[in-house]
Amino acid sequence: MSGEEQPSSYHHHQRYKLCTNRPKYRASRRLTAVKVYTVANESRHLLVFGVPKINLKNEVRREFQKFGTVESADNVTEELLKKGIDIEKFTDCFKVTFEKIENARRSKKFTDDKNFYGGILHVSYAPEYESIDDIRKKFKQRQEEVKFRMKINKKSGEKS
Repeated sequence: MSGEEQPSSYHHHQRYKLCTNRPKYRASRRLTAVKVYTVANESRHLLVFGVPKINLKNEVRREFQKFGTVESADNVTEELLKKGIDIEKFTDCFKVTFEKIENARRSKKFTDDKNFYGGILHVSYAPEYESIDDIRKKFKQRQEEVKFRMKINKKSGEKS
């Protein structure tokens, strides 16, 4: 499917170009792509692209377990190819599911663009794998986080 458009429901898995025009005061130590995530975009399900095709399922699971409890780590290359997703030759794509969304956030931050057995990983959230129950839990957790932060901010505002 090279040269063609990705199916519209899978645009969020495309790799973005690195941002090179940030003002100096906003620049980080290493170049990153700028992308904003909403609560709906984040997920405890991650797609890991760029894994060399040399049977690395256990190694992928071990790499992501550093960030929290991994419920599953499955090779979904064939499934994505059937859906028309363009996957780099000689690489696999894995779907890694974490127990908690915070662990998925951390693992995405630290493993995206990481060298892994000679391949550069591209990690993206996969909200299309969430169930209705997952979505309810995610929004409820976010409500609780916002309430907690508001409470903290209110206390710090009273002190000044």
